Amino acid sequence: MTIQYVCRHCGSVIGVLDGGAVSESRLGLHFLTLAERRDIIAYNADGGMTVKVVCEFCREALEANPELSLVGSPLQ
Repeated sequence: MTIQYVCRHCGSVIGVLDGGAVSESRLGLHFLTLAERRDIIAYNADGGMTVKVVCEFCREALEANPELSLVGSPLQ
């Protein structure tokens, strides 16, 4: 299963894990509530998974300019 981490704001690929030994529980995703899972995780047709997180650049931009959180993201 391939797991791709993508920034929910800018869409940049942060990282990719490729391997069958990686499970959701090893990544800590089992701690998410159902609502959080729906918001953060997307399952791909090929059996892979996309996890939406926030990259360092966007995190710094949001911390410096909190009003940016009011602007809709094209990926949400």
